[in-house]
Amino acid sequence: MNLTKVCAFSPFKANFVHRLTSKTTINLSILEVLLLKCQNSKHFEQILSQMISTGFIRDTYAASRILKFSTDSLFIHVNYSHKIFDYIDNPNGFICNTMMRAYLQRNQPQNTIFLYKSMLKNNVCIDNYTFPLLVQASTVRLSEAEGKEFHNHVIKTGFGSDVYVKNTLINMYAVCRNLVDARKMFDESPVLDSVSWNSILAGYVQVGNVDEAKVIFDKMPMKNVIASNSMIVLLGRSGRMSEACQLFDEMMEKDVVSWTALISCYEQHGMYTQALDLFMQMCSNGISVDEVVAVSVLSACAHLLVVQTGESVHGLVIRVGFESYVNLQNALIHMYSTCGDVMAAQTLFDTSSHLDQISWNSMISGYLKCGSLEKARELFDSMAEKDVVSWTTMISGYAQHDHFSETLALFQEMLPEDNKPDETTLVSVLSACTHLSALDQGKWIHAYIRKNGLKVNSILGTTLVDMYMKCGCVENALEVFNGMEEKGASSWNALILGLAMNGQVERSLDMFQKMKECGATPNEVTFVAVLGACRHMGLVDEGRSYFNAMTRHYNVEPNIKHYGCMVDLLARAGLLKEAETLIDSMPIAPDVATWGALLAACRKHGNREMGERVGRKLLELQPDHDGFHVLLSNIYASKGDWDSVLDIRVAMTRQGIVKVPGCSMIEANGAVHEFLAGDKSHAQINEIEEMLAEMEKRLKVMGYAPGTDEVLLDIDEEEKESTLFRHSEKLAIAYGLIAIAPPTPIRIIKNLRICSDCHAAAKLISKAFDREIVVRDRHRFHHFKDGSCSCMEFW
Repeated sequence: MNLTKVCAFSPFKANFVHRLTSKTTINLSILEVLLLKCQNSKHFEQILSQMISTGFIRDTYAASRILKFSTDSLFIHVNYSHKIFDYIDNPNGFICNTMMRAYLQRNQPQNTIFLYKSMLKNNVCIDNYTFPLLVQASTVRLSEAEGKEFHNHVIKTGFGSDVYVKNTLINMYAVCRNLVDARKMFDESPVLDSVSWNSILAGYVQVGNVDEAKVIFDKMPMKNVIASNSMIVLLGRSGRMSEACQLFDEMMEKDVVSWTALISCYEQHGMYTQALDLFMQMCSNGISVDEVVAVSVLSACAHLLVVQTGESVHGLVIRVGFESYVNLQNALIHMYSTCGDVMAAQTLFDTSSHLDQISWNSMISGYLKCGSLEKARELFDSMAEKDVVSWTTMISGYAQHDHFSETLALFQEMLPEDNKPDETTLVSVLSACTHLSALDQGKWIHAYIRKNGLKVNSILGTTLVDMYMKCGCVENALEVFNGMEEKGASSWNALILGLAMNGQVERSLDMFQKMKECGATPNEVTFVAVLGACRHMGLVDEGRSYFNAMTRHYNVEPNIKHYGCMVDLLARAGLLKEAETLIDSMPIAPDVATWGALLAACRKHGNREMGERVGRKLLELQPDHDGFHVLLSNIYASKGDWDSVLDIRVAMTRQGIVKVPGCSMIEANGAVHEFLAGDKSHAQINEIEEMLAEMEKRLKVMGYAPGTDEVLLDIDEEEKESTLFRHSEKLAIAYGLIAIAPPTPIRIIKNLRICSDCHAAAKLISKAFDREIVVRDRHRFHHFKDGSCSCMEFW
């Protein structure tokens, strides 16, 4: 074989071969000097050329030296080293081991094993350095079967007692998670060194077996830093932070890994302040900072929203000199964007020469957190490649900012792509379906989950239950709930609240009892749901009982929402004085919602004196709230005090307060249609007008008389009737009668509470047209069927 053929597998230029004409005889001494001075591939090629031309390559020791040098040199490709190996006649065990080690170091373990098989065929002498290389190769390949085969070879060749061989076997079994055989080898070994102890300990750390790891650690004759660091990681990962801290404090010697391990444990367990405190201590002790600890500290800064500390860490990273590392760049982008400094994050993103998929996703997330949806979408659209995180981040961002239509539209764009939606994606999309009352699309997503065999865990299952409940499909929700393998407190809460909202109060309270029987612990949200159930049906005594039991039996302190439920329950039942007394006795300041519940009840029960007093108080607390102005105005109007009504309307105009218009949405044929009060913009408005006339005609035959007292304006009765019949929910019902064929229920979602007239009309429409109508207003569901409503007139 000539040198040109050898060089064909290397990056070296073959024309150097023809320029090497020196006739200088080379020997071992000269070879050592030449290798000592060799700094690049050109020098090496000259040396090799001389060895080949003089025949010195056939000297076994010289050949082993030149091969060892080539395998240790980063500027020489491993394939070139193998060609040198092929040129050597009758390579011995040392030369073969050298080549095998080179393959192992260059992440080609399969070639290490292949070379061993060649050694067996050629009867090359195998020694105690050969088997550790083979066992390491099987370890890298995570092939326990290969490792066991080499173990058998070890026994047959008589190297089973060699401590170096035994240690690699212990490590192989441990890495392959076979701790039984690893421990057996460890216990049977007559000689144990620090590598033996560290290997078996690392195995238990890897599988998370804290108890066995502690046994090994406590028995170690010399507890080195590596072992202690492993135990800190294991204890922290297992949530035993106090033990991890104690071990850290007891360490006589700590390295950067020790500090990094504990700081990372703090960060992973949400102990962000402790992580930063320990990092400060680490810096004050003069310990060098590495990339891993910097990433953990920046994450802690992001969670604590301490951008100044994050900036200090950024400065330290720049001084140390590894600010260009992509993981650090991503951590910095995440920290700045989470802390609201999106400009700093954008500067890093724009100036970085090392960006990966995480960088792009982090920047999109940063824009979304700061409310810059347009910039986030622009960056998203400019991505060359999008992974499931990219899609999920953008979809979730839309959902979190109440852009529900955009959420569904982007999800539809995602489906034809290679990236399959994950749990987080589907939760966001189902949330959008819930808010839009897009039942058809929600059902399609549920079918997608089943078709693709996705696991319905607690979070996804709870979201499905919530979606079905808030679309008025109680039985579908129960089917999902009963099929869930994991049911957390949030799952039960969604079921209890959903049943109550849909008028099935008795069933809701039964589920509360079943929740306790199943061992689930009621929490604050549970009692909001339970008290809400009592509120929906006016169960005053039961509500008092549950409210009193919260602290007495469940150690749940009532918060503002619980007090608000009780005030609303009492006030709706006409117990206005008791409700006001409860507000006055609250240990926390009542919020405007609590006072608002009392004001609404005053309007309902005609207590004008209390209503005026509460209304004026509310306007002081929240002078820009449109609803409170309207309620107080209505109380004045009910007394015929049109001057006071005018004063309030003038004040609203002066302060720029605009009453939120009634808005109703209905899904038909996969599309969501929106109607405002008095709306005439719909494409099918003429058909809707005709249906409204038909509805009015049939209702009047049934004795319907518009409740004009709801229109508290100083206008004539005919105009009041016309205004009432153009409420948004009536427009939506009219469209539903046109677009949705029976027996499919007409499902409507309204942004405000349904008015008395629309409620009375919907009952009659359900009977006149023999249709089921489901209206979800801002408080609850109304299931209208055969002339009656599920709320039983308590709403």
